[in-house]
Amino acid sequence: MKWMGLSLIGAERGEPGGGTFTGWDPAEGRALEPRYHSAHPHEVERACRLAREAMPVFGALPSRQRAVFLERAAEALLAAEADFLAVTPRETGLPPARIQSELGRAANQFRQFARLLEEGSWVDARIDHAAPERRPAPRPDLRSALRPLGPVAVFGASNFPLAFSVAGGDTASALAAGCPVIAKAHPAHPATSERAGLALREAVLACGLPEGVFSLLFDAGMDVGRALVRHPSIRAVGFTGSRAGGRALMELAAARPEPIPVFAEMGSINPVFILPTALAARPEALAEQLAASMLLGAGQFCTSPGLIVTAGGEGHETFRARLAERLGAAPAVPMLTEGIAERFREGVARLAARPDTRRRVEGESRAAYAVPALFEVELDALLSEPALTEEVFGSCAIVAHVREAGDFARVAAHLEGQLTATLMVEAGDHALAAELLPVLADRVGRVLVNGVPTGVEVCAAMVHGGPYPASSDGRFTAVGTGAIHRFARPVCFQDVPDALLPSELRESNPLNLWRTVDGVLKRG
Repeated sequence: MKWMGLSLIGAERGEPGGGTFTGWDPAEGRALEPRYHSAHPHEVERACRLAREAMPVFGALPSRQRAVFLERAAEALLAAEADFLAVTPRETGLPPARIQSELGRAANQFRQFARLLEEGSWVDARIDHAAPERRPAPRPDLRSALRPLGPVAVFGASNFPLAFSVAGGDTASALAAGCPVIAKAHPAHPATSERAGLALREAVLACGLPEGVFSLLFDAGMDVGRALVRHPSIRAVGFTGSRAGGRALMELAAARPEPIPVFAEMGSINPVFILPTALAARPEALAEQLAASMLLGAGQFCTSPGLIVTAGGEGHETFRARLAERLGAAPAVPMLTEGIAERFREGVARLAARPDTRRRVEGESRAAYAVPALFEVELDALLSEPALTEEVFGSCAIVAHVREAGDFARVAAHLEGQLTATLMVEAGDHALAAELLPVLADRVGRVLVNGVPTGVEVCAAMVHGGPYPASSDGRFTAVGTGAIHRFARPVCFQDVPDALLPSELRESNPLNLWRTVDGVLKRG
């Protein structure tokens, strides 16, 4: 296909003439054609107006009709595989196999939400029938269900050009809830974003939906993103990226005359606790397992391990030596952008300059290429220096050694909110693990045992979120079908005639949903 470098405003293309930028090949260190043009202010305004106009129709569409649309979107994405394979590896430095896997994940997200809509109980329909004879006061007829928030601005992520970007989980869950989406493409992969946007637009038009259900805006800087968040038509924001970026959006949204929620996933150091019996039993295997997780995708995952807490004693020296050896043998690999690589080098340099760290893996990063970094610190330094628990995005981790069993809980309680925490255990560690689990469950969104945090399964039970600053609102997940609840709110209907009620709340239950009726969960 021919890439045009222009925004998608509903069914139309944007205009040239705004600020421009290009994609960048991190492996070759060169700019990619075409040039992309920032959306003009009047194009942002038009996209928001179209989304606002689409909302009454799209939001009221029966869930099963929205499911058809989501299935069509999945088909359109998969049909574009050859185009993605032609451009996405060049824009990101990621191998074709990763792109194919991620494309399958993106399509699967849409299909999972389609199945959720077909089943229908996600709306949490609740009915309390009128009780006119109740004393001292009668009860009215009350019925509630979740309804869509309204148009959502989705900010594409740099590290997942398909699964967390224009056609990623934020877009899929917002559309599933009945919210029109205006996506702001990430400048790290504009051609990928353009092709994904065209696939979604194709699905919108094929299903006969209002054109404002989806738009895609390009931005050479930050003006378009700011304008979107401030626009009164936007009712929520989805974001995956840095803490600084998430905080900036949260502050913009809070400063509006009508504040709106920002659902931001902002990263994590994903601590790994290796308990004594496990360390003694399999030190080399644990080192191999963690090294592979750290090196995956050059560590450019929000769930990459950044802190490893171990006991001393048996297995300790073997583990630390093997981990350093494995990471030290890894070659320099291209990161997603030169900017990400530069921030990685700066983070590593800050840690290396500290008097309380010991660098265990040496290597020089250059241009967009980076080599892994591993540091060791004493427990007292870790507990007293906040800089040691800040994320360095990439293959970088700190190893801290505890002196006694109670120190594991001290570290766990000291941590900020995290996306994940991992316990490496054997049967002899279960008593200690039982003490740690409730502490960790208070600090993280997902607790793993004997696994690595990289690899986020897309399913109903997944939680990809956590207490601040891992995410802006730890009550929600950004992955899995539970993500739909970010973009919906409960609405109660009191004494509304049956014919005027949403289908989900009508007495005959025409959709055959599971509903809570007079306090009892039932179907039919």
